[in-house]
Amino acid sequence: MNNVTTITGNGPTNIPLSNGHVSPSANSTAGAVILEMDGALAFRGLINWHDHLDFNLFPQLGDRTYDNYTEWGNYIHAHYKSEIAAVLKVPAGLRTNWGIFKNLLCGVTSVVNHGEQLPIKNSSITIEQGHSIHSVQFEKQWKLKLNNPFKRHLPAMIHIGEGTDELANEEIDRLNRWNLLRKKLIGIHGIAMTEEQARNFEALVWCPGSNYFLFDQTANIDRLKKNTRILFGTDSTLTGDWNIWEHIRLARNTRMLSDAELYDSVSMSANHADDNGSMVVIKRKANTDAFDTYFDTDPADILLVVHQGQIRLFDASLFDQLKHLDIKRFSQIEINGSCKYVEGNLPALIKQIKTYYPEAAFPISAD
Repeated sequence: MNNVTTITGNGPTNIPLSNGHVSPSANSTAGAVILEMDGALAFRGLINWHDHLDFNLFPQLGDRTYDNYTEWGNYIHAHYKSEIAAVLKVPAGLRTNWGIFKNLLCGVTSVVNHGEQLPIKNSSITIEQGHSIHSVQFEKQWKLKLNNPFKRHLPAMIHIGEGTDELANEEIDRLNRWNLLRKKLIGIHGIAMTEEQARNFEALVWCPGSNYFLFDQTANIDRLKKNTRILFGTDSTLTGDWNIWEHIRLARNTRMLSDAELYDSVSMSANHADDNGSMVVIKRKANTDAFDTYFDTDPADILLVVHQGQIRLFDASLFDQLKHLDIKRFSQIEINGSCKYVEGNLPALIKQIKTYYPEAAFPISAD
């Protein structure tokens, strides 16, 4: 890829992709296919540290501010029975596939799925399904699952402190008391978490879009970051926008992380599957610095998504330069007037979903 800029670079550079690896270089690889990128901005593929892949056909459910996640969960099952039933008519495999496409269209190349293990094969992005425990309140036998000796080496990922009341805070201490094997914990949400409680967590996944929608409040990330690592997630469309960039901009507006810290929270992969070879390239905005361009991104701005050295999505403006690809592997779609080619048959998936759920709304158009 010739003439690209990077988040931390001082000027245009050339970036070779070879054997699934990405590394900046001053010279193009001899004999390689050359992509002229005209100063576009390149950065590591995004990691969505918290999603429920099979829940992304739901509209946002909720019409008021809640004290904690149990109150919200009970409320939607009482007030949105028909909406929930309509989505659950769609087979889980189809819902999961849309969840994967939802992330890919935004430049996400790795997703940590939370919940029951989903039978995912041949995904176009990396899907991690580790040791998930839903929560202290909703997971049956959570104490036994937390202390399962066969999963002692796996960090436990759990919704915790998701609320603004005393119950949300107390369950954090309860979880820590019952962590008898002293497993590494990765908390999700942590709105009620204190700085002292944060010391007991390997990391906290921040989901501000979901938090503000349900509770009109989010975690005190500016304080919690002193005692634990901050990662970034969207949750599903049950409580958030489909577009991860809307979540990222919301996080930036809180000013609780610096631009560099926020970038790292959605890009770095400590204790995560090696995703080397994943890169996103976007249109460079005129008269803006790299971070401003990055945070102003939307799916329509994405020119290229590379995952494990393979092109998974590209903009129509690159079509003539990518004629060597097997175009039959890609389907043509449109996002906000911008034509993209995405790996897989997304139009067929949408048609299948609509046979079960005719009201399904998608943020793209496809023939």
